[in-house]
Amino acid sequence: MEEHLTVGRVAELAGVTVRTLHHYDEIGLVQPSARTAAGYRAYAAGDVERLREVLTYRRLGFGLREIGDLVGDPATDAVAHLRRLRGLLMEQRDRTAAMVTAIDKELEARAMGIRTTPEEQLKVFGAQLYDVIGSAYPATRRTEPRIAARVWDALGDAQTVLNVGAGTGSYEPPDRDVTAVEPSAVMRAQRPEGAAPCVAAAAENLPFEDQSFDAAMAFSTVHHWQDPIAGLREMRRVARRVVVFTYDARGTGWRQRFWLPRDYLPEFTDLLVDWPSLADLTRAIGGRAEPVLIPWDCADGFFEAYWRRPEAYLDEPVRRAVSVWTRVGPEAEKRAVNSLRDDLSSGRWAERNRDLVALDAAELGLRLLVA
Repeated sequence: MEEHLTVGRVAELAGVTVRTLHHYDEIGLVQPSARTAAGYRAYAAGDVERLREVLTYRRLGFGLREIGDLVGDPATDAVAHLRRLRGLLMEQRDRTAAMVTAIDKELEARAMGIRTTPEEQLKVFGAQLYDVIGSAYPATRRTEPRIAARVWDALGDAQTVLNVGAGTGSYEPPDRDVTAVEPSAVMRAQRPEGAAPCVAAAAENLPFEDQSFDAAMAFSTVHHWQDPIAGLREMRRVARRVVVFTYDARGTGWRQRFWLPRDYLPEFTDLLVDWPSLADLTRAIGGRAEPVLIPWDCADGFFEAYWRRPEAYLDEPVRRAVSVWTRVGPEAEKRAVNSLRDDLSSGRWAERNRDLVALDAAELGLRLLVA
């Protein structure tokens, strides 16, 4: 980066007007601290960094006074700001994807002559990702006993267990004293009668004292958190033992092995941008990572579950219970499904993946983090 940038150059790069920058200067929000050779005020590296934060918060809908408080917080460094902004942007992306899905469903209904109710029309504006896909979970997202055995064994002798991002309650050990945490009202409402008590809270801010539980677990949920590292550290804070089922998003090998993102849904890779490495996730809890193979007849219909049953991905209920399909958007989903259907009909999929037929389980990057 140049030592300093003129006001005009910054306005050009940032896509804002010079007048906007002058206004930020006048109100003390972002004040250029450098000088050009001619004596004009210019932006140093730190000024640009602050401006980037201001513009991002602004485009997220924050008011200037609120932004001033956020960027002026002396307890928050640049990395913390980036993590916060990333979480807010991901939440906005997921909310937008959920709204698109809800609108698509209304368009389909209207094409069939069905009018949605006023209540249904307004619900789209409060839609969260799980509020859209959560109702599909009970049909295909069931506990896979072979994976559950790994999770429960990793819990060791823990008697009190906190299940973070608990969803509808899959994988909660039946022989322990479990407390669940789940932010989605839709998911909480679907927890079966007799399930563990469930608290409405987010992983990044668990409402419990230090070391309140023998163990804390999280199953296939970390990728939905605004700040995965902060959430994992919270788990470590409230429990002496931590067990997390997640995936290694940085490794390239599994992407080549798993035919769905490789051949049909390259957009999946875009969802992994800035996702923490497996080393970062493991370091957050001070533990180790163990590979988890997926059985060919896995009962839990998560994204990778049907690696040897490709026809399943053609089923709408299967896709609706996997957040990936909502997050990549309807156009990518339609293209992938149509392409897969064609390849299954022509035999191209079978030819390309003939080595999978002999496998009883596959290594597709799923990991159990234990600390």
